[in-house]
Amino acid sequence: MSDHVDEPGPAVRRRLAEERNVWLCTVRPDGSAHVTPVWFVYRSSRWWIGTDRGSVKVRNIRGEPRVSLALEDGRLPVVAEGDAALVHDGFPREVVAAFQRKYGWDISAPAGSTGSRVLLEVRVRRWLMAGTAR
Repeated sequence: MSDHVDEPGPAVRRRLAEERNVWLCTVRPDGSAHVTPVWFVYRSSRWWIGTDRGSVKVRNIRGEPRVSLALEDGRLPVVAEGDAALVHDGFPREVVAAFQRKYGWDISAPAGSTGSRVLLEVRVRRWLMAGTAR
């Protein structure tokens, strides 16, 4: 499989910049789906999602890194399939700044029950848009 995946067109990139939520689907150890809405930024051809280190999604990704992401508007579907990696520290500055601009949220600040946060870095394997699913 190639490491290169074509970027979506300008209309989709605009939605990725403006929409506030994406549905993230991870796989539980028993094979069932875990779906949850999350905040995200899309930078450098990657989806970035901040979450608590002890979250269900992080536990699931440790066992199975394949994920799906879907923007909320079902009229004009934008779905991405990819592989998630956990970034524990050294968050990219441009990603931290993008979360601050979009949500007023400092993703690098300690939070949650564990007091620590991770970033999910999702590299897209395939984009599925209206009329393109196979």
